[in-house]
Parts: sequence; C-alpha cells; structure tokens
Amino acid sequence: QLQLVESGGGLVQPGGSLRLSCAVSGATLDLVAIGWFRQAPGKEREGAVCISSSGGSTNYADSVKGRFTISRDDAKNTVYLQMNSLKPEDTAVYYCAAGGGGPGLHVCYLDERYGEYDYWGQGTQVTISS
Repeated sequence: QLQLVESGGGLVQPGGSLRLSCAVSGATLDLVAIGWFRQAPGKEREGAVCISSSGGSTNYADSVKGRFTISRDDAKNTVYLQMNSLKPEDTAVYYCAAGGGGPGLHVCYLDERYGEYDYWGQGTQVTISS
C-alpha cells in the first residue's frame, strides 16, 4: 500500500526558509504525481505545488510561485518542498499526496479531486511568526 510521510515543518520567522520532505513507500515516484497541499486555520485545503510522474513538469499556485520549489530524489523515493521568503500567510498544515494517472505523464494538477490524489500523508505544521 502506498504511504507518504512528511517531515521538516517547524516555526520560522518571516523571510526565513524551510525544506519539507515527503518520503514515499509502496510505489516509485515515476508512477505517481505528487502534490503538496496546505490547510490554514479556518480555511479549505489548497494545492500549493505538484510534480508529474515523469518528473519533468511542475505546477505552482500563484501564491507560492517564485518562492517555493518542488524537487524529487528518485533514489530516495522522496519529494522535497523548498520554501523561501516565507510569509505569515504561509502558516498551515502541509500535506503531500500521491495522485493518479500513471507513469510517464507530463502533467499534474493542484485540484485534489481532479488530480485524483488518493493517498495522503499525516501532515506537518509550518508556522511563520516573529
């Protein structure tokens, strides 16, 4: 069974950086799209960034474009989210999720239903505060 485990969350000051990790087991990364989603207090969960199963395509929400970078290490079967220039509004629980579609695809979606993200991690808290 496919499982995802996030790590790397914490408390940082505005303008700081964090790197989140999503360790995947039960499937190799070339078979699934991986998305990072976040849910702020009192708000709906939203897609932040994703990477396609091919690894060649990414998709960023406007709110994080230019500040967040997604990458993956196929040897470690792990996806990373580098977050720079963090703002208080980035405060949220961050989840990684594995989506459908199959191997070798060059597209991923930030909508969790359209992207068929059926497997989710437990989430990691990111708090941006001075």
